[in-house]
Amino acid sequence: MEKLLIKGGYPLRGKIAVSGAKNAAVAIIPACLLINEKCRLENLPNIKDVKLFLDILRDLGADIEMPDQNTALIDCTNVKSHTPKAELARKMRGSVYLIGALLGRFKKCVIPMPGGCDFGTRPIDQHIKGFEALGATCTQAYGKVSAEAENLKGAHIYFDVTSVGATINVIMGAVTAKGVSIIENAAKEPHIVDFANFLNAMGAKIRGAGTDTIKITGVEKLHGGTYSIIPDQIEAGTFMIAAAATRGDVTIENVIPRHLESISAKLIESGVSVEEFDDSIRVYVEKGKKLKKVNFIALPYPGFPTDMQPQLVTYLSTIPGTSNAREGVWDDRFRYVGELKRMGADISVEGKLAIINGVSTLMGTSVRATDLRGGAAMIIAGLMADGITEISDLYHIDRGYENFEAKFCALGAQIERIEVLEN
Repeated sequence: MEKLLIKGGYPLRGKIAVSGAKNAAVAIIPACLLINEKCRLENLPNIKDVKLFLDILRDLGADIEMPDQNTALIDCTNVKSHTPKAELARKMRGSVYLIGALLGRFKKCVIPMPGGCDFGTRPIDQHIKGFEALGATCTQAYGKVSAEAENLKGAHIYFDVTSVGATINVIMGAVTAKGVSIIENAAKEPHIVDFANFLNAMGAKIRGAGTDTIKITGVEKLHGGTYSIIPDQIEAGTFMIAAAATRGDVTIENVIPRHLESISAKLIESGVSVEEFDDSIRVYVEKGKKLKKVNFIALPYPGFPTDMQPQLVTYLSTIPGTSNAREGVWDDRFRYVGELKRMGADISVEGKLAIINGVSTLMGTSVRATDLRGGAAMIIAGLMADGITEISDLYHIDRGYENFEAKFCALGAQIERIEVLEN
């Protein structure tokens, strides 16, 4: 078993480049199943979720080459199976996208219910609603989802709740359906725009991505091509908050600043300095600056990202006064708070509300990564804390961040990954 040892108290300083977007990559990779030609994907993050999805496609029959660790050549011409292996698909939430991809390709699929981070109830009812509107028959039984259609036809779909996953999945089903599909109350996240841009580059006709109404005109087939994935908004935001939390001075490169506006706004509100450039952003705390409490709500884009909620709560844990954090997306995303409290944080959770009473400092101790973004929060907590922090369950972190501790160390952090023998 591996653990991270972090010696806190070192302000982060320097420059760091952000990797490709995890959330875009795990949508674009399965979309290659819709294409019977070679797709070249560039700027892929070298993370476990990407490797796992490539393994799923290989198992289905795809031919995949890796010229380097951030580039994949994917040829799905010989894919014949519409049933991915359960032991692979169950390991990640993103495997739900196989429904739209395989339904679009074969007009049928059988997949196990997906895994990934557990934030409470994560229904796929909006996905099913969309597929059924396109003409598919869907069933959920014995831990599996089955979908089948004689033909997929364009439809008008209104999501009852805004869902990133359902928006991506239904777009996949609609891309080669006959006629026009309109999705209303669609999610607007940057990786949805990137996903649509990829499909359009391969011959799809998608308009309105990034707004709440998306129009898809079905095409007979898609073609191959080359596409570079956008920078990771959440990785960039994580380094922004880490810079503020350690009272450092960090320039984050290879970013799209407008994707980070809600994060920048909260940091500025708390007294942190943020400077935006064309493709980089500088975050620093002026010497002697007194930082202030803030309140925030995690909401779908362009609101403050739910995937940044644990990191911001961690930063606020040592800001004087009482800050409030409300989770507006998932039912149970405060499980990491128990780990912060082990480090001396004064945080109480009431349903979807966390009340954060700032303490003078956190103290290093043994904690675990409860999920991907909770794991990132524990690293930030360790960087802030007095003494040594030991973090276990690193597989959560490795799912979504590329060379995470190496990037922190390049900024002056004292982090070491060690192997620990299990009893």
